[in-house]
Amino acid sequence: MINTDITTGKLEALTNLSQGFKAYLYDCDGTLADNMGAHKETYIKVAADKGFVLNADIVDELAGWPTVKVIEEINKRYGTSFDPQEFNDLKYKLYLDEYINHIKPIEFVVNHLKAHAGKVKIGVVSGGSRESIQKTLQILGIDSLVEVMVCAGETVKGKPYPDPFLAAAEQLGIAPADCLVFEDGAPGVTAAEAAGMKWIRIDKL
Repeated sequence: MINTDITTGKLEALTNLSQGFKAYLYDCDGTLADNMGAHKETYIKVAADKGFVLNADIVDELAGWPTVKVIEEINKRYGTSFDPQEFNDLKYKLYLDEYINHIKPIEFVVNHLKAHAGKVKIGVVSGGSRESIQKTLQILGIDSLVEVMVCAGETVKGKPYPDPFLAAAEQLGIAPADCLVFEDGAPGVTAAEAAGMKWIRIDKL
């Protein structure tokens, strides 16, 4: 059961902190969608199918990185030899087949987006694939409110580099300094700061 008082309090806090900007750029997984548990399970399952027991803490640490880059980092740290693109494809197939239809919104962030759509520019900047993020936004009922999406592989570098946020700002026609980023992970915050944007960690409210 959702504690309505807590949700309302967080929405009020988020609204108060986000005044004076012309565009809001939301991460998706773990920020709009309560689905990080599902993503961790898919990493673990695909790794297990290949005979490796993966500690999912690395998924939290690298939240926001494109999956291919996460797998490259796993290979570096653990001496594994996963094919990053193959692992990515298997992971997303598993996620789309078994998990995505059951995801829930992070209510206060989704409600914040809904309340401000049409008043400020709205973008979603994610390390997930466009197919996955588009489907997620549809399930959350907010896909029609999002004006710009920047997803994995659509910029030369992904988070923690600034490229995705700068691309979204450019597409929206808004200066980076007038954009506010909503994130749940350190790589996204690093990317936002590098882009010259203010940010809010929604998981820290």
